Amino acid sequence: MNTRTAKKILAGLAIGMMLLTGAVTAGANDSWRFHDIVEADFVIAHLSIPMTDNVMIIDARPYKPMYIKGHIPGAVSIPDTDFDKKTDLLPADKNALLIFYCGGLECKLSHKSAQKAEALGYKNVKVFAKGFPEWMAQPGAYPSVSAEYVAAQIAENKTLLVDARPQKPKYDKGHIPSAISIPDTRFYELSGKLPRLLETPIIFYCGGLDCRLSHKSAAKALVMGYKDVSVFAKGYPEWKKQFGAAADTVAVKAGEMEGSIDLERFKTILNDHPESIMLVDTRDADEFAKGHFNTAVNIPVGNLEDKISELPADKPVVFVCSTGARSGEAYYMVQDVRPELKDVYYVEAQISFKQDGTYTIKAPK
Repeated sequence: MNTRTAKKILAGLAIGMMLLTGAVTAGANDSWRFHDIVEADFVIAHLSIPMTDNVMIIDARPYKPMYIKGHIPGAVSIPDTDFDKKTDLLPADKNALLIFYCGGLECKLSHKSAQKAEALGYKNVKVFAKGFPEWMAQPGAYPSVSAEYVAAQIAENKTLLVDARPQKPKYDKGHIPSAISIPDTRFYELSGKLPRLLETPIIFYCGGLDCRLSHKSAAKALVMGYKDVSVFAKGYPEWKKQFGAAADTVAVKAGEMEGSIDLERFKTILNDHPESIMLVDTRDADEFAKGHFNTAVNIPVGNLEDKISELPADKPVVFVCSTGARSGEAYYMVQDVRPELKDVYYVEAQISFKQDGTYTIKAPK
């Protein structure tokens, strides 16, 4: 064997060893992947509202911030890092179908959780490896969100919240702050209440995980062309559980002037849920008699000091007059007499009232 031939053989062996080593390394790198992978159509085929007892979709991502701001409808949050602490959330039936998912093909969390579930004896375990990004890429798909996310959106005035339950008796009896009523059964009749801009974020909710109304409304909104639609699937019962009495009041947004209420938010409250605030008209009685907001009570500013102790602490108090002068005076009077009462505002605007209850509101110049 000549030197040239020997060198070729050695080079070939070296290349072969490199390829073999690479293949072994690749195999080792993929060892974390679960053995039973499913696609989006499998998930869709087993998703129902409400979910059946023998199927559970499990989000293995962290609860905050991932799960709360968007997850597959019906999915239960069992973060992989908390798996051992939350095994009680898994079904008792070891033959139940478990579908784990997380953040996509490079996310290991769902694979790790699936392996742990098998180790516990579950026999029908799958991983939706493409995860939440793939779910959102499906035609007509929308995310479900959690109560914490809804509360944050209300506080920042970033979304339209829609109650899909019947207005009577459900919505009128109690609803999430700032939500408007568009019952699913009257969706198309009342769809004019939806924003014109199709990019406006909209969150639908109804009576909990067993309620389909919000999901139906979300699907209709997507067909209409709205691009940022989600569902708060646990709905009003979960809101009341987490936020209690605050569920029946409206999140009031402050305006630019100290103590003032944001004018657009005030208009929304008047139109959609005036009962959520105590509206106090500080004008004189004869002015009030000539026209006022229908839900307002008349306490002239000159008589207010003796009545400040009677103002409610369980809902926002908003003072109003025709120019913002007397209502502003009322606001500062409350700060002096009852400073612990924090949810107090006044309307800084030019307001004209008519006898028939109509009015015009103009921003101050």
